Amino acid sequence: MIKENEIISLMQEQSYKPMSYKELEKHFGIGSANEFKDFIKMLNALEESGQIVRNASDRYGVPERMNLVRGRLQAHAKGFAFLIPEDREHPDVYINAHDLNTAMNGDIVFVKVTSRSQGGGRLEGEVVRIITRANTQIVGVFQSQETYAFVIADDKRMTRDIFIPQHAFMGAVSGQKVVVKIVNYPEGRSAAEGEVIEILGHKDDPGVDILAIVRKHQLPETFQPEVLAEADAAPDAITEEEIISQGRRDLRAKTIVTIDGEDAKDLDDAVNVELLENGNVRLGVHIADVSYYVREGTALDIEAYNRGCSVYLTDRVIPMLPHRLSNGICSLNPRVDRLTMSCEMEFDQDLKVVKHDIFTSVIRTSERMTYTNVRKLLTGEAEPEIVEKYAYLMEDFKRMEELAARLRSRRMKRGAIDFDFEESKILVDAEGKPTDIVKRERSVAEMMIEEFMLAANETVAEHFTWLKVPFLYRVHEDPDAEKLMHFMEFVTSFGYTMRGGKGGAIHARSLQALLEDIKDTPEETVISKVMLRSMKQAKYDAQSLGHFGLAAEFYSHFTSPIRRYPDLVIHRVIREVLENGGTLPDQRHEYLASRMNDIAQQSSERERIAVDAERETEALKKAQYMMDKVGEEFEGIISSVTGFGMFIELDNTVEGLIRLSDLTDDFYNHHERQHALIGERTSKIYRLGDSITVRVARVNMDEHTIDFELLDMKPRKEGGFSRGGGGGKFKGAGGFKGFRGKPGAGGKDKGGSDRGKGRSDGRPEKGKGGYKGKGGFAKAQPGEQVQGQERGNAGQGRRDGDAGQERNDGRTGQGRKDGSAGQERSNGSAGQERSNDNGNRGKKRSRNEMFAAQRIENAARARGEGAAVGSEQGQGSADGAARSRRRAGSGADGTNAGESGARGGKARRGKGGSTPWSENRGKGGKRGGEKVAPRIGEGGSLSQRLASVGAGRTGSGREGSLGGEAQAGGGGGAAAERSGMDWASGVNALAKGGRRRSDDGDGSKKRRR
Repeated sequence: MIKENEIISLMQEQSYKPMSYKELEKHFGIGSANEFKDFIKMLNALEESGQIVRNASDRYGVPERMNLVRGRLQAHAKGFAFLIPEDREHPDVYINAHDLNTAMNGDIVFVKVTSRSQGGGRLEGEVVRIITRANTQIVGVFQSQETYAFVIADDKRMTRDIFIPQHAFMGAVSGQKVVVKIVNYPEGRSAAEGEVIEILGHKDDPGVDILAIVRKHQLPETFQPEVLAEADAAPDAITEEEIISQGRRDLRAKTIVTIDGEDAKDLDDAVNVELLENGNVRLGVHIADVSYYVREGTALDIEAYNRGCSVYLTDRVIPMLPHRLSNGICSLNPRVDRLTMSCEMEFDQDLKVVKHDIFTSVIRTSERMTYTNVRKLLTGEAEPEIVEKYAYLMEDFKRMEELAARLRSRRMKRGAIDFDFEESKILVDAEGKPTDIVKRERSVAEMMIEEFMLAANETVAEHFTWLKVPFLYRVHEDPDAEKLMHFMEFVTSFGYTMRGGKGGAIHARSLQALLEDIKDTPEETVISKVMLRSMKQAKYDAQSLGHFGLAAEFYSHFTSPIRRYPDLVIHRVIREVLENGGTLPDQRHEYLASRMNDIAQQSSERERIAVDAERETEALKKAQYMMDKVGEEFEGIISSVTGFGMFIELDNTVEGLIRLSDLTDDFYNHHERQHALIGERTSKIYRLGDSITVRVARVNMDEHTIDFELLDMKPRKEGGFSRGGGGGKFKGAGGFKGFRGKPGAGGKDKGGSDRGKGRSDGRPEKGKGGYKGKGGFAKAQPGEQVQGQERGNAGQGRRDGDAGQERNDGRTGQGRKDGSAGQERSNGSAGQERSNDNGNRGKKRSRNEMFAAQRIENAARARGEGAAVGSEQGQGSADGAARSRRRAGSGADGTNAGESGARGGKARRGKGGSTPWSENRGKGGKRGGEKVAPRIGEGGSLSQRLASVGAGRTGSGREGSLGGEAQAGGGGGAAAERSGMDWASGVNALAKGGRRRSDDGDGSKKRRR
């Protein structure tokens, strides 16, 4: 009988060429009909699992030999996706939205690599086959259309709605949150089809929001009956026979305590510190022996594997194990016997571990201490009754404090990175409504337990690494060199420098030194977050690869088997090794080795799901908390600067967005390397880390997002451009597209007058030309320039369907994509035209890649060559007219400022307005009839302001040059797009209103046509 591995081995050979099933049948010499039938079934099974691939000519091969990459799809809300390959050495592959071929987020797929960037960096590909569908059910809002319905998924990475036929409504009505089972997956352009399997309630009902998040991430709320039955079978107490029969070390006479939060119920770690006769200190870390009660292969074990970890949401906990175990026999409650796994470490005077021991034990904790009481006892703030009650433990606590401080100091010296972020806790009432957001306190008590757990985790990891038995490690790989380089450039803008090691490498010690330098400075939070984003995520692995952030060569998770499955697994391995005299039987060694990679991957994935659910819940509750704060003012700092706005973090850790479209006092350009928005006219600068006062403008509960606004910003006017003779408005100002509006009295019904544009009084104005259908100006007065025309030749109409005032990129110079008239240009260029000596040709100048000061100097030089009138600051009338067009916009009164003769003194057509000719002809530099001083900006020229920024942070007193492109800016290529970017959860939906360019659904930026 042919085996699967024989087929795969054949196809992996270098000499193998894809064979059909008949050729494979002949190769393996299959004779009987039954053998052939089994062989075909085996081929089909291998193909179904994705281990082999059948090409278009029905020939089989392995994926890696057929230019295919297997992995998990990680979709983005904008439509594109990344493939996370199963081969860890293979780089991620970017996939355009049009190349997904109906694949959805989380699917296991085959991707064909279609292109590579120069140097082999970024890979692009297309999905050629979906191996496994990850999404079987979707949570979203039900929208009924009477005979059919759609469900709009809560997960914004699901870019297509789910179609629901009428017979599958199950009584759901519009506005309800429902769970939908996918019946048919999308094919081609058709949407996925589903059926309602659960109605959670109306989206605004209390508790439905959290329940929807639980269902969305498919977090199991209840345990299966067989799981609960096994948990109920666990004993309530421990017998002496158990202790003796297992050979456990009896530590019940020692003074051992648990130290946890006030609301903790699953107490899985306890500690004690002893001063030995030789002057050394012994630290004991005792962990609940959960593996004794959760045996391998049982229903409890399978359930724990599937859950991966406990999930802590705002108002509830979804445990990995039933409460019967986690809060009962496995919880190290005070003054009762409990089975534990212990790690004892003996430290000498130099804090070197001279001896350690790992063993099974039984303990009886003396007290159930809380962080608050321990802190009060150590700082002298405790009430007299607390001091009296715990007086017998004070020497132990002082010894613990001293040991923890020395352990921390040693860890910092070796280069560990300690991110001291302020965490928040959201307080909710009985209905789940947030009542307050308070900062979590990280006192000496928390740091004590943290250091003891780190010491135990390192000791256990190193011990079993040298034993060379199958094990699970917690690894944190070195950061990507390019990201670190960008971070190093970024911190120079704050006046800090970092030294590299050999070959330019950065040691964790340098990063920690920087964190110490920025301690208690205004930029501490910002720099710390950007540093964190430049690093890789920690994960579980079967190999000991070290932990960069902790500067630890060996590290594992040993201390929380109640809430983390990897801890439970290594407890199991430890017991087996102890029972077998320090090793494992060969057969058992081989089996465990084959399982560790799978367990590591599953645990890492479940951890990411838990983190996503926790963060989404936090964002939801913060948005709810800010609902009744609309209109209130808060102090915050700029935590991120992007091309569509800037994020502001308040003191209570709430984060919101100020959209670029809401910055109405100027046109702001995003300078990615400087992490700044810089105004063109005023030279005003908003930089990462700056303090700022904001007002809460809007709260979007569908997106869980908050919008802020600056106090001195005026809202943009609603409306659009006047259509002249027709008197109508062209809303959105996205660019005139050859509209056929109602003509003025005396014009013909072709979008304008044949011989003259209808005036506001209804009479045609002869000799001036007018709109003719989609051709732009039908005629133009000889010698006049048609503004915005690509060639600028007199009398020549545009043939691209755009009105004569429109620019060659398909937008009017005043049009905003988001509907705000007269406030934005199409791609950030000023729309200024440079005139030549004879004044009869207008050339547009792209300003996408030019630095702001350089662009203004060039524009001033151009104006000096051909402008009839200039100013002492080099602000010619053409520039004044361009500003006038931007500032005047397209108000309802239909009057706009005109432009003076930048083309040899000739008057040009005004932008918009109720008449085709400006009423302020030859009066450039006026804004709606009001004279404006010809200045560049406040505080000196833009070049001077930028020069000051380049020398260091303005007003900070620090020196240094701007640089770097940390990932906080939202850029950074493929890795940055898929990294999840924990800091900007929910950013994708926020970007809709503020982008200056349109996304084509694939992450690429294309101009509107």
